[in-house]
Amino acid sequence: MIPPSPARAALASAAAVATAIALSACGPGAPPRSAPHALADKPMPDFKRRAVDGASVDTASLRGKVVVVKFFAKYCEPCKRTLPAAKALAESRSDVVVIGVAEDESEADVRAMVAEYGLGFPVVHDQGNVVAGRYRVRELPVSFVVDPRGAIRWVGGADQAEGDLAAAAAAFR
Repeated sequence: MIPPSPARAALASAAAVATAIALSACGPGAPPRSAPHALADKPMPDFKRRAVDGASVDTASLRGKVVVVKFFAKYCEPCKRTLPAAKALAESRSDVVVIGVAEDESEADVRAMVAEYGLGFPVVHDQGNVVAGRYRVRELPVSFVVDPRGAIRWVGGADQAEGDLAAAAAAFR
């Protein structure tokens, strides 16, 4: 094997340094691109509701933690694609609080979704779309990642990639 020329070695070294710098700029601390939303970088609208499993959900009590508020509905096909990521995040990250907000007409539909997807996080039935109104939800699915200070820092919609929710939650802890 012929050793590389000094020029070739310098070029390879420079390329390695450039690659490392580029990768560090978008490393694990950088969140994926957020969807545009009127509440981005604004305080999370607090709500206090009872989940379908009977648990009490009070978002004001969650300051100091990363919170994910995930809106979905049984009739929403893209929601069915994004729910597994919310479930996986809730199961793998005890430092992140995931709250589901179901926009279905009936509580029976909400309970069916919780059972079908094995959701272990609290899910609120938003009858009358009151919570959705506070969050200015226009289409489903939508997920909000809230930082420990209570500000909405990332919004994901139907086009979010599989790992985006977990990456966004990790970026703001």
